Amino acid sequence: MPKNENLFSSWRGRAGRLTSRLVHRGWRAVQRAGAVTADRPGPYRFARFGVGTRLAFPQGTIFGEPWIQLGDHCVIGQHVTLTAGMMPGLDLGPDPVLRLGNGVVLGRGSHVIASRTVEFGNDVFCGPYVYVTSDNHSYDDPDQPIGRQWPRSAPVHIGSGSWLGAGAVILPGARLGRNVVVAAGAIVRGEVPDHAVVAGAPARIIRRWAPESGWQPPLRTPAPVPISEDTTVEQLLALAERERAREQRDGAGDTDVVAGQ
Repeated sequence: MPKNENLFSSWRGRAGRLTSRLVHRGWRAVQRAGAVTADRPGPYRFARFGVGTRLAFPQGTIFGEPWIQLGDHCVIGQHVTLTAGMMPGLDLGPDPVLRLGNGVVLGRGSHVIASRTVEFGNDVFCGPYVYVTSDNHSYDDPDQPIGRQWPRSAPVHIGSGSWLGAGAVILPGARLGRNVVVAAGAIVRGEVPDHAVVAGAPARIIRRWAPESGWQPPLRTPAPVPISEDTTVEQLLALAERERAREQRDGAGDTDVVAGQ
């Protein structure tokens, strides 16, 4: 290859790397500037915006925010939709329609649609693409398009401490108790008691905790040991390295067993 072509290729490579860095640096700056917080509300005027709460940029569809309350220290991921009312510009009365408690986490791409009351307790964690709605299409009239028929609506309540896995769907009228686990992709309607694990479409209870008997069926693995609050970063790295070494030893032992067979 001629020398000048080598120089051109080298220059083009450096220019491409520089452009990539600039684009990513610029996008991070846009994300920081576009995030919505109590101090930087952007175009939105929520009924309440809690201390430490943050809506990541870019946001999804947001309207009816005068009837939306956000608790303290909530984390709202990118492309999350929060709506109160069937459409923008409606007067929904004196009371909030959509309420998030303190410490609620809504994963990327989640949707919360509320024309009737939708309430999250404190410390509810949601994976990505969770869908919570107080409204569902009706199909009573066979002569009308389903999308044009008036929906069925009912309030939704999600109890404090619950976890909703990725892609879970919470339908109108659902009432989840405290510390409920909803498996990924589950479709939930009706009542779910405290300390229950539900899965499937439609969701059913597959495990439940009771004071007198514990978890039934019993858990198959021991509970993880929490990390002490005074653990340093260096100690965490050492633990991770020790765990990797143990896994490598276990893997080597499995290979030896297979070879011996």
